[in-house]
Amino acid sequence: MREFHEKKLEKEKQFAVHPWRIIEEDFQVENNHHNESIFSIGNGFLGLRGTLEEDYTGPPETTTPGFYINGIYDSEEIVYGEDAPNLPGWSQTIVNLMDWTRINIFLEGEKFDLLEGEVEEYRRVLDMRSGVLNRKVVWCSPQGRKARIEIERLISFTNRKLGLIDYKITPLNFNGEIRFESSIDGDVKNHHHFRKDKVMKFESAGFADDRCYLVQTTSRSDIKVAGAVKNELDIPENTRVSKDRFVLDEEIIENIKISASQDERFSLQKYAAFLTSRDVPADRIKKRAILNVNDGAEKGVEQIKSEQKKYLEDFWSDFDVFLRGQGYLQQALRYNAFQLIQSTGRDGRTNVPAKGLTGEFYEGHYFWDSETYIVPFYIFNRPQIARKLLEYRYSILDEARQNARRVKLDGALFPWRTIDGKEASGFFMGSTVQYHIDADIAYALYLYLTATEDYDFLYDKGAEILLETARMWVSCGHFNKRTGEFCFNEVCGPDEYKPGVDNNCFTNYMAKFNLRFARETLAKMKEEAPERYTALIEKTNLTDDEIEDWHTAEKNMKLPFDEELGIHTQDDSFLSKEPLDIEEIPHEQLPLVANWHPLTIWRYQVIKQADVILLMLLQGDKFTLEEKKANYDFYEPKTTHDSSLSPAVYSIIASEIGYTEEAFKYFIQISRLDLDDFNENTYQGLHTAGLGSAWMTLVYGFAGMRNYHGNLSFRPYLPEKLEGYQFSIYFKSRELRVRVTEKGASYRVISDQELELEHCDKEVILRPGEEKVLPLRDFSRLPWRNEE
Repeated sequence: MREFHEKKLEKEKQFAVHPWRIIEEDFQVENNHHNESIFSIGNGFLGLRGTLEEDYTGPPETTTPGFYINGIYDSEEIVYGEDAPNLPGWSQTIVNLMDWTRINIFLEGEKFDLLEGEVEEYRRVLDMRSGVLNRKVVWCSPQGRKARIEIERLISFTNRKLGLIDYKITPLNFNGEIRFESSIDGDVKNHHHFRKDKVMKFESAGFADDRCYLVQTTSRSDIKVAGAVKNELDIPENTRVSKDRFVLDEEIIENIKISASQDERFSLQKYAAFLTSRDVPADRIKKRAILNVNDGAEKGVEQIKSEQKKYLEDFWSDFDVFLRGQGYLQQALRYNAFQLIQSTGRDGRTNVPAKGLTGEFYEGHYFWDSETYIVPFYIFNRPQIARKLLEYRYSILDEARQNARRVKLDGALFPWRTIDGKEASGFFMGSTVQYHIDADIAYALYLYLTATEDYDFLYDKGAEILLETARMWVSCGHFNKRTGEFCFNEVCGPDEYKPGVDNNCFTNYMAKFNLRFARETLAKMKEEAPERYTALIEKTNLTDDEIEDWHTAEKNMKLPFDEELGIHTQDDSFLSKEPLDIEEIPHEQLPLVANWHPLTIWRYQVIKQADVILLMLLQGDKFTLEEKKANYDFYEPKTTHDSSLSPAVYSIIASEIGYTEEAFKYFIQISRLDLDDFNENTYQGLHTAGLGSAWMTLVYGFAGMRNYHGNLSFRPYLPEKLEGYQFSIYFKSRELRVRVTEKGASYRVISDQELELEHCDKEVILRPGEEKVLPLRDFSRLPWRNEE
């Protein structure tokens, strides 16, 4: 690990350590931007940044308000400085939608503002068991009026179209008028892309009895969004109330004035519901939004909160990871899982944006990150969600076919970054050239299949993906006439600092895997589901000669290896590049991608993120432990970890080869990546791949879990700084509980069926309800550990 990164591990924690809560003890303008991401809430469909309900009067650069719906995007033509044939023509970006959270409070005409008057008490808490974000403030106005303000907000997991704010205020030293100003503002802009333009067009706004509505339309993609709001009061009897409401330009404002008495509590409950023309016909979305907000109001705050809590109780019973000995890491792992479930699409038409539903950076695009770092989390915790994420890839298969034709390839080439299935990146050297995304998707299918045995999904959708990606690989590569090896030219592996190279090792190995998995799947399908096999062959016009071509390419795949160094070379040219001591790079020049010209980066032996080392994880059964150590020792000093996709992978392989101290450092880094703002860019949104890979670091790293060919295995150890850890996974319809302490590793299957697994290379059979405690991994057997 870089010395610069090690120093960051010692950074003072902003949030108090709590096993289930993220707590902000005071409001600081300099932390606001970061904390807007941290306190984001969502449900996989709706996502809301943690902005304040009242107007924010701090510097504009310290806030990025955002409300998003997964999969709702607008398009913009890509403008190239120098054009070329067949480049992507249009990009997509997630859109910032109407601001429905706005509630301003006036105490006898004085507007509540954290930056005016005096804040006597302040506390904001994200509770991961209740799924509620709450804020409590005691504020004294410039003229001395004091009030206690208590705000709860949530985005419902059980009604995915619904949001709620419960706003309570208690005057502490005065009697007088309190005015609630509740609004929905359609005059919002995107903050990251489209030149920070206004993207959503106003269509209509108005009232329906005691509800109000606002309808917006994207500028180019013609997607309509309707929002409906209902404000309800919960106040003492005989309180005098007056109301007025109106539409001002693109904003609906409802003013509610009450005659308040000291020490009595007055509550405004704001229900909001949202529908899109992707969900229902465009001419019905307004009506449906109004019906949804009615349903929420009829349930009431307490029932909605109760349902939210029950949903999360079920989630935590499936997922929860328990750590003993390091409370700040326990807090981080739960936070990561909580935010991941909040950002994950679950309808088969959406996926997980790179920043989740917590920010606009990366424009809401879905990347290969999902299949590699997020799908594994769901495969072993909520496999039904993993299936939906894979269904998304099938839903855009036709677009992937068109993308392949764009670069004169057969089969399907999945877009590097996309929302609607079309390639959204205009920089082909960092996007289309990363053909390995096809194999990453194939690998996720393989991992899902071997963990769930869901052959129905494989034959219904997965086989067609495998067939078309295999076609792509054969048309993308060629046989070297001198060596007879099957090669790929002008590709890029996971390391984006080395685009346009020949025979990237990760790409070649993963392509070989993809070809074999496709061939074996079709052979099994032909035998077990002949009618479905025949239908697929007829649909795709696949021939036996094509399948034989796959086999020939697979058998003759070039697998780069340097005999002298004993390592798998990252690509054909990597070792010929000039070495670079990255410890000598001033820390203010990191990440390099933001500070150095690409040509400068490309000419050195410097790596952005795990590449060959990721291969050692995904295809780990193809390499010996000695080979993994040799590759780690060679590539780790050359890796800047400028990508959040990197630390977890290095931690996992460090655990495997016995570098336990280094593994734990990387574990801290990825686990606390956003909470501690390790990369100093969390204000842009959370790193969803980091959220998922933190779980992998513990389960794949410390517990040594692998799933090769449907055989579950563990090599667990206990890091020195932990007193113990435990987690559960689902494997082949069985729940397995794993607990690791200094006394050993305990396995217990919660099922009416037995489960076979390997523990430190020894076969173990667990019968229903049986618990076995076995010795931890013995690192002393590693020869290099004895040399230390």
